[in-house]
Amino acid sequence: MAITYKGLWKLLIDKDMKKLDLRDKIGISTGTLAKLSKNEYVALSVLERICEALNCSIGDIVDYVPDDE
Repeated sequence: MAITYKGLWKLLIDKDMKKLDLRDKIGISTGTLAKLSKNEYVALSVLERICEALNCSIGDIVDYVPDDE
C-alpha cells in the first residue's frame, strides 16, 4: 500500500505557495514536512489542518496507489 501527496504539491502550485509557506501557515515541523515530501505517513490531524488551511478535501491532497503500479 502506498500513499502519495502529489495532489498537495499541485494544489500548492495552483495557490502560488511554497512548502515552507504551508509549514508556517499550519505550524508543522520540518520533520513532518519532510515526511510529506517522501510520501510517508503523517498524522490525520496534520492532514486535517492542511485541508482547513487550503480549503480543500482530503481527496484533493492524498492519493492511494496500489503497490503493483
